[in-house]
Amino acid sequence: MPDLILTEVENKLSEIFLRRIQIHSSQTLGGGCINHASKIESSAGTFFLKWNANCPSDMFAREAEGLQALKTAAGGLLRIPEVIGWKDSGTSPGFIVLSFLEEAAPLAQADEQLGRGLATVHKFRAVKYGFAHNNYCGATPQKNTFSDSWPEFFRTRRLEYLLQLIENQRELSKNDRAVYSRLLDRLPVLIPSNTFPSLIHGDLWSGNFMHTKSGPALIDPAAYYADREMEFAIITMFGGFSSHFFAAYNEAFPLEPDWRERNRLYQLYHILNHYFLFGGAYGSQALAVAKSYL
Repeated sequence: MPDLILTEVENKLSEIFLRRIQIHSSQTLGGGCINHASKIESSAGTFFLKWNANCPSDMFAREAEGLQALKTAAGGLLRIPEVIGWKDSGTSPGFIVLSFLEEAAPLAQADEQLGRGLATVHKFRAVKYGFAHNNYCGATPQKNTFSDSWPEFFRTRRLEYLLQLIENQRELSKNDRAVYSRLLDRLPVLIPSNTFPSLIHGDLWSGNFMHTKSGPALIDPAAYYADREMEFAIITMFGGFSSHFFAAYNEAFPLEPDWRERNRLYQLYHILNHYFLFGGAYGSQALAVAKSYL
């Protein structure tokens, strides 16, 4: 890790703890595909550090907001890293310092705890769909301007916005764009308008939760207020969530019996996001999903 980062982290920690903090050691951690990650030992304790010299200036501020919202909503049922501090990127790299969560073997009934904990998060409501600021799903910008209508939010802030990003960076033929336009026009009859805005993690695939000695933890959020079925798009897309998880969630906060009929439609957002980020076969996969709802 560059000395510049360590010096700036020491300065930030000293500012937060109101005394001079020194970092004694830094251990590089794997697992991330966007940011650098380290475990740091300091005179104030052990922390998790993420940093990036080539990211949007506010990426770590937006992550901090998402973690703080999840921590409030989870009510202690899930482990959410505590935000110690962060710095925007600019002339020097940005970073975020979090409490360090030690990974451990799953506790007995960890899947059930995760299901009940997520249900508790989803019961945390707002008046409108969206979030206080735009943020990021991975490296992709998310537009979170508040809306009274879930179909309108999903159309304009999720699908239309992402399709525009794709058109600006990748190929999207006139015929393909016409398919998506037809789908957008059908959204009011495909998804409910009488739902309510629930706080969701927003990017809850199996790599964004971990097991600790005190239970399951959520990390790396792309949080906003949405129809909670939106959460299950990414949960079901790559697997990694057991039947015990689903049973516990439904016992605590039952999903609508027909939620799976909309699941693939909500997955479209994440498939398009993968096409935006990685290209390849995700484009044809997204188009096939769109056509299946016409």
